[in-house]
Amino acid sequence: MLKMRDPEGHKGTFGHGLLVAGQKGMAGAAILSARAALRSGMGKLTVMTDEFNLPIMQVAVPEAVILIKEQKAEQRFDAVGIGPGLGQSDEAHSLLMDTLRGEQQRLIIDADGLNLLAQTEGWPSLLPKNTVLTPHPLEWQRMTASNPDADPAEYAQRYGLYIILKGHATHVFTPQGTVFVNTTGNSGMATAGSGDVLTGVLLSLLAQGYAHEQACRLGVWLHGKAGDIAAERLSEESLIASDIVELLPAAFKEIHSTENRI
Repeated sequence: MLKMRDPEGHKGTFGHGLLVAGQKGMAGAAILSARAALRSGMGKLTVMTDEFNLPIMQVAVPEAVILIKEQKAEQRFDAVGIGPGLGQSDEAHSLLMDTLRGEQQRLIIDADGLNLLAQTEGWPSLLPKNTVLTPHPLEWQRMTASNPDADPAEYAQRYGLYIILKGHATHVFTPQGTVFVNTTGNSGMATAGSGDVLTGVLLSLLAQGYAHEQACRLGVWLHGKAGDIAAERLSEESLIASDIVELLPAAFKEIHSTENRI
């Protein structure tokens, strides 16, 4: 599924994504997600975050363009990711609703974005078709509190969603009714920030034009493989989310080395 890079491409060739993330005190979530996005091949990244985070982000992720939340993005993006460290304030809820009203067709919602949806009555009908949701089991439980037996496969088909249920053997549920079970990853990845990294990888792949199913399948595999390489080098106990970001290049190189052997 991994696309060959256009040798004559420029940054516009490889997509421009918007990441909406990071309230005051949660710049780390935005940084992890942003760095993962940039490590996964996208051409340009804009991060919309709290004004307090501006100097932190500019130092930690100098490759990204930074907008503060009060500013309006004047352009359309190839993909949008929202949620990591966003908080659950009224302002965060308004940001999420504005994003949904924009009818962005390449949209990932994670973390606090999912918690905000859980507080919004009738949330499935508000989502544009092909929205990617990335809950862990507790977040899914919150989102479906009124329907404790909710089946993510049924929700994915009924509402036209891609649902990535994170955990041991992460599952990808598609609108077509197919379920994919990921084969990479380990318990060392059960650590704060790991999900933020996945959001960045998915945002990058969607911004580059990957089909939704391919982006979800390839994204979770790369994320898990980077975690496996990190665990091998550092141990599962010592693995932190930043290690997954730093070893995304090794995960990509493993795919390329397999292609060369074939």
